[in-house]
This record gives sequence, structure tokens and C-alpha cells, in this order.
Amino acid sequence: MGQSRAGSGAAYAIGAYLFWGVAPIYFVWVSFAQPLEVLAHRVVWSIPLLAVLITVARQWPALRALSRRHLGVLLICSALLSVNWFTFVYAVQQGRIAETALGYFINPLVSIVLGSVFLGERLRPWQWVAALIAASGVLGELIMQRELPWLGLLLAGSFGVYGLMRRQLAVPSSVGLGVEATFVAPFALGYLVSLELFGAGAGRSVSEWLMLGLGGAVTVTPLIWFASAAIRLPLSTLGFFQYIAPSLSLMLAVFVYTEPVSDARWRSFVMIWVGLAVFSAEGLLRHRRMV
Repeated sequence: MGQSRAGSGAAYAIGAYLFWGVAPIYFVWVSFAQPLEVLAHRVVWSIPLLAVLITVARQWPALRALSRRHLGVLLICSALLSVNWFTFVYAVQQGRIAETALGYFINPLVSIVLGSVFLGERLRPWQWVAALIAASGVLGELIMQRELPWLGLLLAGSFGVYGLMRRQLAVPSSVGLGVEATFVAPFALGYLVSLELFGAGAGRSVSEWLMLGLGGAVTVTPLIWFASAAIRLPLSTLGFFQYIAPSLSLMLAVFVYTEPVSDARWRSFVMIWVGLAVFSAEGLLRHRRMV
């Protein structure tokens, strides 16, 4: 039973990170809209999709059974997701996809540390070595460029804490995400109405509305998979899969969108990749010894 649960968790994690890896394509596609407008559409259009999922899965009783503690944690999660979503859209539209990749390369380290500090997931010596190697890469970039990669760090921190918070709740993923989106929905809907009446949204064509509406599916699909993985896997193990998305995003940035990447940034990537390689090799060797 435990192996089956871990296997399904791994499948959900891989699916989520593959999806996120190519997600910049969509946000470049809708770059005719400002980041806040894109964020508002993501929130508003995700709610009907989640309602359908909750209905199909017959999870409305689970929604009604949420306690005040559940709602409080989900309120914090909704704020973290909003920050993460906005930062990602902003970075992509500013032509900084490579920096989002850096952030999500850092994210596994954030997950490892958070799991150790808050969940008692003890790190083995080589895991600490891996984390320190990767952290030295970020520090080296800071020293060489004298500029903090704040977009990447904000993405890593907000999503790392989100994963930690969601892991505390035994709540179906669609229910949890539905509540998170609902908390933000009044603000998002109000913003879209104001744009339609007084702002740039007044000139939106039907095709542009459909393009922005697709953000609901782009948002819901990988987050449902991620939340499903988060309740099935240790946070440190979940962190192992997270290199998939930034690897794909970095390839998009360099080979598709031809973003310039500084030598200092490449050194950061190399150190992070070395850290991930050490972490992966340690986990693989330990698994073989246990089998």
C-alpha cells in the first residue's frame, strides 16, 4: 500500500513539473495583458473548473467539513499562491524566464530545509552537502553581480512555504485549491470588472478573453497534481522532482526565446546542478542498499 501511494505520488509530481516547465509558453502568448490582469483571469477561471472536479469526485462533503483551522491555513496558502503566480507571470513577461528557472532550481533546497526544520525530516550528511553546494552557487552570483536574484528567490520561497503549509492539511487537492482561489476571487473579479469598465480590458476581443480564460486550466491542472503529490511523498522527496520544471524552462529561455544568461548566472546553475546530482546519487545509493 505504501509503495503504491509513493508511486502515484511520484507520477503526480512528474506530471506537475513537466507541465510547469513548458508553462512560460502560455504566459508569453498572453503577454498582451499586464501581469495583474493575467493573474486575475487565472484565479477567476480556475474556480468553475475546480467546482466541476469537486462535483465529479463527490468531494462537497469534504468542503463542508473544513474546520476554522483548515480555512486559516488555506487563507495563508492563497496569499502565497497569489504572490507566486504574479511573480512568475511578471518575470516571464519581463523576459526573465531564466531567472524563474533559477528560482525553481533553488526551490528543492528550500523544500529540503523546510522539511528538516518544521517536519522533522532529518537530513543525512550528503544531503546537507548537496544543499550547501547549491546554496554556494546562489551566494557566488550575489557576490559577483552584486545583485540579488530576487524574482527567483521569491518564487522559491513562496512555493516552498506553500508546499509546507499544504502538507499540514489532509484536504483533497481540488477542495484545498478551490478554497484558496475563492479567497482571492472577489479581488480578482473586482479588478477585471474595473478593467472592463475603465481600463485596458474594455478593448479586449473575444479571442483575447478566451486566451486569458485558458489560464484557468493552465493553473488548475499542475497544482492539482502537485497537491496530490505533496500528501503522498515526504517533502524532501518531493523536492527531488522539482528540477524537471526549471530544466525545461531554462532550455526555453536559451534556445527558444534567446535570453542572455550571464557567466555568473551559469555558474549558479552549475553549482545547483552539482548539488542536485549529489542529492540524487545519495538517494539512489541509499535505496539500493535498502532493497
